[in-house]
Amino acid sequence: MKRGLLATALAATMLLTACGGDGRLSVQESCKLLSNDQFKPTGNQVQQAKQIADHYADLAKKVDPSIGTIIQGMSDVQKKVADSSTAVATPEQQRQFTDALNSIGKVCPS
Repeated sequence: MKRGLLATALAATMLLTACGGDGRLSVQESCKLLSNDQFKPTGNQVQQAKQIADHYADLAKKVDPSIGTIIQGMSDVQKKVADSSTAVATPEQQRQFTDALNSIGKVCPS
């Protein structure tokens, strides 16, 4: 049942995005952008974590909402990493990143 709801929600999101003209990329264009993303952070570990969080937030605003929501979640987690004393992802945060990447992989198969 959950799959059917997810598929329906994804289809509705894609339809609304295509018709709404909100300036975001289509799913196909979003996947292409993500597969070609060459972002490389610089500086120390804290600076890099902040840059990655900002990069994710920027991407989330550009891509299709079905993908952007996932990437915004990654940005939120990365901000917590950047704000930690070590700027190193905890095992739970690493799991969240993995889950997010797997979710994106379902929308953007390679």
